[in-house]
Amino acid sequence: MEPDIDKTFFALADKQRRTIVEMLGEGPQRPSQIAAALGIPRPALSRHLKVLREAGFIQVRDVSDDARGRSLALRREPVTAVRNWLEQVEAFWEDQLLSFKNHAEKKTKKRQ
Repeated sequence: MEPDIDKTFFALADKQRRTIVEMLGEGPQRPSQIAAALGIPRPALSRHLKVLREAGFIQVRDVSDDARGRSLALRREPVTAVRNWLEQVEAFWEDQLLSFKNHAEKKTKKRQ
């Protein structure tokens, strides 16, 4: 499944969601750990997690020693999609700037 870049950027537009992504980048965490670290109530965390799940950032795993427990892990696909998109934009602008440079150099040589 190809990540939806609009959902990815929407998910990353919120500082608390970016912090959650950073925390999960360090390893799987339980929702209670994340809520405590951010100092936010569980319902607010649930809303953030829903946005991150819909954007494909989060994988939910059962905790083996707790039938009711779950942990959250970071999925890399949305991050890879952002990186690929940025590389395409960068390549476009590099081409545009190189073309402009070549044009400016030709104009300068004609004047000399």
